[in-house]
Formats: sequence, C-alpha cells, structure tokens
Amino acid sequence: MGRRHDMHRRMLARKGGQAVATYAPVTSFADKLRDAQATNRSLLCVGLDPDPARFPASVGSTPEAIVAFNRAIIEATADLACCYKPNLGFYLLHGALGVEALAQIRRDVPAHIPVLLDAKFGDIDTTSLGYARAAFETWNVDALTVNPFLGRDALDPYLVYRDRGIFILAKTSNPGSGLLQDRQLADTTTVTMAVVNHANQWNSAGNVGLVVGATYPEQMAEVRAAAPNLPILVPGVGAQQGDLAAAVRAGVDANRAGLLVSASRAIACASSGPDYQDAARAAAESLRTQIEAARIL
Repeated sequence: MGRRHDMHRRMLARKGGQAVATYAPVTSFADKLRDAQATNRSLLCVGLDPDPARFPASVGSTPEAIVAFNRAIIEATADLACCYKPNLGFYLLHGALGVEALAQIRRDVPAHIPVLLDAKFGDIDTTSLGYARAAFETWNVDALTVNPFLGRDALDPYLVYRDRGIFILAKTSNPGSGLLQDRQLADTTTVTMAVVNHANQWNSAGNVGLVVGATYPEQMAEVRAAAPNLPILVPGVGAQQGDLAAAVRAGVDANRAGLLVSASRAIACASSGPDYQDAARAAAESLRTQIEAARIL
C-alpha cells in the first residue's frame, strides 16, 4: 500500500447486479490538472511512448532501459509539461518488464503533475472494473482514455473514481477516423457529436473529458461549442502534422485553457544522440511556446 489511492475510502456498490468499486474523492483530477497548467504555465502534454530501437547508445536498446529513458525525458521536461501520457501499447509489447516500467512512471513524475494513461479501454462492466482497478489502483494513474462504443454501463466502473479523469474518444486524429465517427445518425447528428452530447450528461462528477485530434480543427471548434466546460486531449501534433495553432484556437475554452496538447515522438525522439535530453527539452519548450502564442490570440 502507501500509494495515493490509500487515502481513499473504498466501498462496494451494486450497479446492474455487479459489484463496482466507489471512492470518496480527496482532490479532483480537474483541480490537479488546472494546478499543473498554472504552475508550469503550460497546456503541453508529453507523451511517453518508448521505442528502445530509437534510444541513444548511452541508454541502451533493451526493455530494461525504458525506465531510465522515461526518467530522463521527465527530468528534461517537468517544468514545461502539464501532464504526461504513456500509451499502454508501448509497454505491453515488452511483457512484464514493460508493465513494471509503466508502474514506475507515476513514481518518477512529480506528484503535482497528472499522468494520463492512453489505453482506450472500453468493455462490459465486469471487464471494465478490472481495467479501472489496474489503472487507478495498481498503476495509480490520474486519468485514462476510454472508448464509448459499448455505452454508459461500460464506462461506469471508471466514472465512479470521482477523483480521476476519463477522456472519451470523440474525434480521433488518425486518417480513418471518419469511417464511423463522421457518420450521420437519423437526427443528422454525427457519431462524434452524439458522443460529445453524452459526455456532457455523464460529467456529473466533473471528471469527464474528450479526445479530439489536432488534425481536424473544424470539428474541434464544433466540439468546443457543444462542450464548453470539458477538457479536451488533443493528439495529432508533431509526427501526425496536425495544425497546432488552428486546433488550439478552436479548442480553448472561455478561459483560454481547457486543452492538453499532446506530443510524443516529436519530443522524446527529438534526438537519438548524446544530446537527447537537451533536444527533448528544446522540442518541448518550442511546442509550449507555439501553444501559448496560439491560445492568447
């Protein structure tokens, strides 16, 4: 024990005939995120997606080197980031070593900065309960990305952690996202906007956000208009070449905030040489400067 979730009072509730864990919140994810954004004057979310094949020689090229590499990137950017976002796939592919490296991230990231696990979980309620407990208790992350395709009951096991955040996929950054997300429903609402409308309804604890790619700034503006108070995770800048300035201008809320602009390879893989920490810092600082310039316009 001894980790942050020990400060919670765990109870059991019955939901749809299944036992789900509920927690009395200590501090909300939204408050923690706002504090980190204010402290570091940043909307930048640094992705931690380690690829040992691209590690510098001084770190090595084995799964055992993931912890050291992540720690170096965190140390180089901790005063520039408002959040860190490991993607689960980059850890699972290394088996037990990868899972151990994932668990280490929360211990290496400064306590005031949230960690958001990009896992896109979404399954029936009993399975989701296992995912939720793994993420929020075993790995002790502050937030998750989740898939709404199975409906509200599949998200309830995450929502009951009222001090943690969930970011619901609405309009993803990949080129094929429109196959389903842009489909119009019978009332002419797109699937994306139907998800946004439901997310507003599910935000009773103030712990719901959305995922909208920087590659689709026009839809970002539509989402922000429909969800003025939800935080938005913005993937797709950097390697995916999303329009950073347009996405930020379209996505900021009334306080010129409300975004987590995520970049992974553009920062962590800025160099594979001995200067990789300095290069990561320079890339993060450049992105933070661009985000700040866009959000004050």
